[in-house]
Amino acid sequence: MELPDLRILDVIDILLVAALTFYLYRLVKGTPAINIFIGIVIIYIIYSITETLKMELLSRALGAFTGAGVFALIVVFQQEIRKFLLMLGSTNFTSRKGFLKQLHFFKDDIDTDHTAVDQIVKACGEMSNTFTGALIVIKRDGSLDFVKNTGDEQDIVVNTSIIKSIFFKNSPLHDGAMIIEGNRITATRVILPVSDNRSIPQRFGLRHRAAVALLKEVMPCYCGK
Repeated sequence: MELPDLRILDVIDILLVAALTFYLYRLVKGTPAINIFIGIVIIYIIYSITETLKMELLSRALGAFTGAGVFALIVVFQQEIRKFLLMLGSTNFTSRKGFLKQLHFFKDDIDTDHTAVDQIVKACGEMSNTFTGALIVIKRDGSLDFVKNTGDEQDIVVNTSIIKSIFFKNSPLHDGAMIIEGNRITATRVILPVSDNRSIPQRFGLRHRAAVALLKEVMPCYCGK
């Protein structure tokens, strides 16, 4: 049996499909949509096998299901599609990280070290004693560019006194959220989307609703009040 000729374009095509599938998996990992995604992949694999083996009846049935399922997927994955488009729209192609790192094909997670965590916890404890409100977003491996651009860019080492001074009620930077990446404060006065979920109890204010909304937009992050 002769093997089909494999062109360079075929290799590129395979790599692009594999990369897209990998990124879609990362996008839905940790969400309820992951089980649906795995089911779709299994159905597509079975469909490809039936096509190769010339199993006409099963192939047609799966083909019809796959064709009609496109519209269903748009409904089921609307949050994930929205997140993907937001990521693309907020990607800075000229940044030093580059587009591939924005897609996380080369993992570039930012870990917040223990010293920074201790400073954040201490600041939150002291602000709690004085009833000072704060909204802090700690970045993990999700893109926050789409909300970071709404605030003031900063580059400050995480420090208890700095955090407290930023959220002091008379500070010009206290209104809005703070974004922390690694051990640095990268943005202040950030405007976060607010959840319109009616199941959230009325006793929770805008900061709580903003935290819920951001977790829906970008799962890999922590929000603290």
